[in-house]
Amino acid sequence: MTLTVYGIPNCDTVRKARRYLEQQHVNYDFHDVREQPLSHDTLAAWLQQVPRETLVNKRSTTWRQLSDEAKQLASDEVAIALLQEHPTLMKRPVLCHADGILVGFNEAQWQQVIA
Repeated sequence: MTLTVYGIPNCDTVRKARRYLEQQHVNYDFHDVREQPLSHDTLAAWLQQVPRETLVNKRSTTWRQLSDEAKQLASDEVAIALLQEHPTLMKRPVLCHADGILVGFNEAQWQQVIA
């Protein structure tokens, strides 16, 4: 099973999730969304699995700096454009696995995926 963790290396939650996987001796790939921006197709596929309100981190500093118009998230296309322009708006980490994705780190959910 191939697992990929998407995030940024200096995010505390991403570090916690990566440490958890390493403690469980789980092999995974890490994708730094700042270094390698996500494609439109990847984001569109994720938004088929989770609502845009789940994928966009509304508690981030980047979110607070957006205009009120940008914060409307009127469509998936708007959310995709925002996430491509501001990769740090993504709620982190995103774990891609054979059956889909998990957004954010929840040890119980991740345990079910890696078991």
